[in-house]
Amino acid sequence: LPLCFPEKLWEMLESGQFQSIWWTEGGKCVAINKDLFEVEVLGREGQQVFHTQKIKSFTRQLNLYGFAKVQRDFQRSASLPEFLAEEAAASAHSQILYYYNPSFNRAYPWLLRMCKRR
Repeated sequence: LPLCFPEKLWEMLESGQFQSIWWTEGGKCVAINKDLFEVEVLGREGQQVFHTQKIKSFTRQLNLYGFAKVQRDFQRSASLPEFLAEEAAASAHSQILYYYNPSFNRAYPWLLRMCKRR
């Protein structure tokens, strides 16, 4: 049987083959480098992991399976040089998307079966 979307995502995260997607926060969230993911995963010729080449369709699948986008807040420094350095880091960091699903947790693989399409 072909794997469903959450199972494919899990296999991808556990494989270590992709630099564009990884576990964060002790395996509670999925982090995706949007630009790299579009090239590395969605842009693959011949052997597509997911049946889409668009990040918008991929994120729609995440939402259909109960994943919620998580915002990251950064504390800003008062000094101008530190503030500018942090702004540059935050700008690069804005390409990273974070998604959370309470049933998608690296420490509890048996919860994966709870990830049902809405």
